[in-house]
Amino acid sequence: MKIKTLAFHQALYRAKKHENLEQYPSKNQHVLLLYLGMFLSTNRLDFLHRAMYLCALQNQLIMAFTESTMLPLGTTAPTFSLPDTVSDQILSLDELKSDQATVVMFLCNHCPYVIHVNPEIVRIVSDYKSKGVSFIGISSNDVVNYPQDGPDKMKTHAAETGYDFPYLYDESQEVAKAYDAACTPDFYVFDGDLKLAYRGRIDGSRPKNDLPLSGADLRAALDAVLAKKEVSSVQYPSGGCNIKWKRQ
Repeated sequence: MKIKTLAFHQALYRAKKHENLEQYPSKNQHVLLLYLGMFLSTNRLDFLHRAMYLCALQNQLIMAFTESTMLPLGTTAPTFSLPDTVSDQILSLDELKSDQATVVMFLCNHCPYVIHVNPEIVRIVSDYKSKGVSFIGISSNDVVNYPQDGPDKMKTHAAETGYDFPYLYDESQEVAKAYDAACTPDFYVFDGDLKLAYRGRIDGSRPKNDLPLSGADLRAALDAVLAKKEVSSVQYPSGGCNIKWKRQ
């Protein structure tokens, strides 16, 4: 056992030193270790190289699927004041809210689940903004370990994706915690009194599940709120990448 452990750590050291393993976040390193173990047991270096290649694919290998925690309906929207990466201004919920409906969306640049629904987000904003609905995007990811989600990248991403709404940077992650947000994307619809009327998914489409994007769930919630009707209590959680919390 000691010999095998020594060989493992020697191989890990060589991988870090010569293959630049440390360029990957710690969670991806854990997966590399699994492949490294396979390499040690089979003596096939291609396992290690394959793992490194997968991790390098937009750094998306470890995107643990996480669902919404489903904040209780009727909750008052927690207040916040955050920097907007689009306008370079500090914006508050009081400034951005609508007396018709306000949608708060926890997003990020790199998550494949967000990338998948971005076209429908853009369409929904286009369809409902003129009806008096306010849309607010927030990114709360740890940018130390996920620099692709940094505020400078957020500004570029918003422009390239067509976000026609503020894209706020929650550096402290306190806003995400206040909303009990768990994943990206995560959607919250508040009525004109800022009471939570809907939380959950945009629709049932996910990457590779072959269901077309429609925005059905979010659209139905917005239609009900705008019509001053009760939103259906049958609400399904959103799902996607877990919010990348800072290490304590």
